[in-house]
Amino acid sequence: MTDEAYPEDLIVPFQVADTAVRGRIVRLAGAIDDILDAHAFPDPVSELVGETVALVAMMGAALKFDGKLIFQAQGDGITPLVVADYSANGTVRATAKVNDAAVALNTATPRQLLGAGSIVMTIDQGSDMDRYQGVTPIEGETLAEAAVAYFDQSEQIPTAIKLAVGKVSKPGESETWRAGGVMAQFVPGEGGIRERGEAALQTADEREIWDRAAAFLETVQADELLDPSISAETLLYRLFHEDGVRVFDPLPVRHECSCNQEKITAVLSRYSKEDLSDMVEDGAITVSCEFCRKDYKFSPDGAPQADQHR
Repeated sequence: MTDEAYPEDLIVPFQVADTAVRGRIVRLAGAIDDILDAHAFPDPVSELVGETVALVAMMGAALKFDGKLIFQAQGDGITPLVVADYSANGTVRATAKVNDAAVALNTATPRQLLGAGSIVMTIDQGSDMDRYQGVTPIEGETLAEAAVAYFDQSEQIPTAIKLAVGKVSKPGESETWRAGGVMAQFVPGEGGIRERGEAALQTADEREIWDRAAAFLETVQADELLDPSISAETLLYRLFHEDGVRVFDPLPVRHECSCNQEKITAVLSRYSKEDLSDMVEDGAITVSCEFCRKDYKFSPDGAPQADQHR
């Protein structure tokens, strides 16, 4: 799909006045509706997946190179795995694994869904570069709290995050999923970087600047992040107009999966004829992408069939 297919899906970077407080706000409409409709998870799981996509988009938008940020939460709960990634070209995708107990859920916190486990952040700069990976325990009841704890432990960056996911309907239209988020960080120094482990808040003035910005961000309500009539710029003005806020050019976001027939064909080519035979059902091998749920059909010998469908 083209960017025009998602006119409401944007990441807006901002800076509070001339301080070291920088952040991003994300609004997702068509992109998140496409992702969640394809999976048809129970609502609490859809909300968790939507929050994960909003979070990884805000974090990934800070990438300064052509790569991918992968967010993974894995635990021992009824939703033991949630994965989302953001590529530098503005594409997002996500999936989750659920067990049978999740089907009957009406409400649950992210911590109740995930259980005890870990958050894994991976920065993939391509096959010619080493991957960077950070791992921390899941802390807090919400995904926002878990992400803040990750930055505190792994990156030592003061961070505040608010996330929201829900179904919204415009007049005369059916309900669709929307997701939103806002995050702010204190990133001092040239380029916003100090040595890892070096205290970010080194003076009383820096502490006051950060505490004030974080307090303002904590006032954000879910409906402000989801309401299509409230623009990102309007929300940022509401939050930081007393101090002033600089808004930078928005970055478009779209849902796009990286799966394709060629990749799957290459994987199947590694199997023996006997293994391929075990995969055949109703005269064909069917491979379903866990991210976008697209089905790829292959003949019993692993050759792709022309009639591909979802």
